Amino acid sequence: MKTTVPHAIVIGSGFGGLAAAIRLGARGYRVTVLEQLDAPGGRAYVFRQDGFTFDAGPTIITAPFLLEELWSLCNRRFADDVELRALQPFYRIRFHDGDVLDCSDDDARMRAQIERIAPGEFAGYQRFIKASEEIYDVAFARLAHLPFNSFGDMLRLVPDLLRLRALRSIHAMAASFVKSPKLRFALSFHPLFVGGNPFATTAIYGLIAFLERRWGVHFAVGGTGSIVAGMVKLIEGQGNEVRCGVRVASIAVEDRRATGVVCDDGHVLASDIVVSNADSAGTYRNLIPQAARRRWSDRKLDRADYSMSLFVWYFGTGKQYPDVPHHTILVGPRYRELLRDIFQRKVLAEDFSLYLHRPTASDPSLAPAGCDAFYVLSPVPNLQSKTDWRLVGETYRRAIAECLSRCILPDFERHVITSRIMTPLDFRDRLSSYQGAAFGLAPVLSQSAWFRPHNRSEEVENLYLVGAGTHPGAGVPGVLSSARVLDTVVPDANVLLR
Repeated sequence: MKTTVPHAIVIGSGFGGLAAAIRLGARGYRVTVLEQLDAPGGRAYVFRQDGFTFDAGPTIITAPFLLEELWSLCNRRFADDVELRALQPFYRIRFHDGDVLDCSDDDARMRAQIERIAPGEFAGYQRFIKASEEIYDVAFARLAHLPFNSFGDMLRLVPDLLRLRALRSIHAMAASFVKSPKLRFALSFHPLFVGGNPFATTAIYGLIAFLERRWGVHFAVGGTGSIVAGMVKLIEGQGNEVRCGVRVASIAVEDRRATGVVCDDGHVLASDIVVSNADSAGTYRNLIPQAARRRWSDRKLDRADYSMSLFVWYFGTGKQYPDVPHHTILVGPRYRELLRDIFQRKVLAEDFSLYLHRPTASDPSLAPAGCDAFYVLSPVPNLQSKTDWRLVGETYRRAIAECLSRCILPDFERHVITSRIMTPLDFRDRLSSYQGAAFGLAPVLSQSAWFRPHNRSEEVENLYLVGAGTHPGAGVPGVLSSARVLDTVVPDANVLLR
């Protein structure tokens, strides 16, 4: 019988890694989280410069109960540490011709807007939301927190998916309910939040529309980084630790069993289990010797389908723009064709669609007095496109600035007082994402559930995966749910003590 508390090492401090650490700590493990950046958060890192605070990645919270559950595991209340503000509208969609749709859970407002831009289509919109709820009940409420350890687990899901026609694309699902191209966009774009092409991603992701209506769209006061800070506080309150500035060079494997990690400086940390919140493709390619892998060989990983990447421009202005809402989606002149360029042709198009985040609309403390903080995000191909971002990054930023000035922020550039950009190179070099894919493996059917890298590694015993690249997938609810899966597949600490 062991006499020491079992030790778990978690690689990476994104939402998935921090949630895994909290859950393992609540089950009796001694937990060490290792983060290669200088601060926790992973894709939810926080940039601070010139008095501005910028969330590097996630900005939308749609399933607060998943966070509340983590706090309850530590006998604390989420609301005592983090204030969430519900947003109304959820976000504004601005179409290329200037039409605007403010998306919310208010049926009266939605009816008025839909009758304006797509007369006679509100009933189809309602039927879509009903179908979204049915998919949510199956794919999220019942299955998101359960592992797919065997192909049989996948087969048991097939009858429900067929009944719900969830194997078609989310765009095809939207098109079956409404005719208006604008409304089809509004009902199908959500997979872009998790790195998927709406014309290829299954209708399972139609659940996001109901998820928003059921739980609301929220913003964390202080930015998403305030949630990261709260999670780190929970881990430390359990007597565990988050070490930043520590890069893991490899996972130590003996007899196909994970026994700890080897750090860049050669230091070896032993553990009973290892949980990787790193990119799943990067975990297998870079941290596990190919000789120890059977399913996820370099060849298979090279041939896999990866998500898009992102170009993000963070900037602060010396004046405020009160007419710009918290979230705005600016739709470009092309939809299907632009996504074909990004996902299939993998070329950097001259046009784009954009997501503009203005957090100071809800929390002015994120910028100096009288100023506004922004980030604008453009979906772009991953590094398989061979785009040289060192050469084109500034040109691309200027094109986005010209679009914003023309569409929503007139003459704003002369008021920009701080600025920084993130390109696919940053996703590869800073966040260790294979091919610079911002969301890891693409969420297509052939890479979902059992077909995705498993939460309990099928290659190495005592190795577990959480985060965007494993089941159930990307997005804050997805990565938090991946940590919930560990409750099923990781033995309790007292079992390992026997």
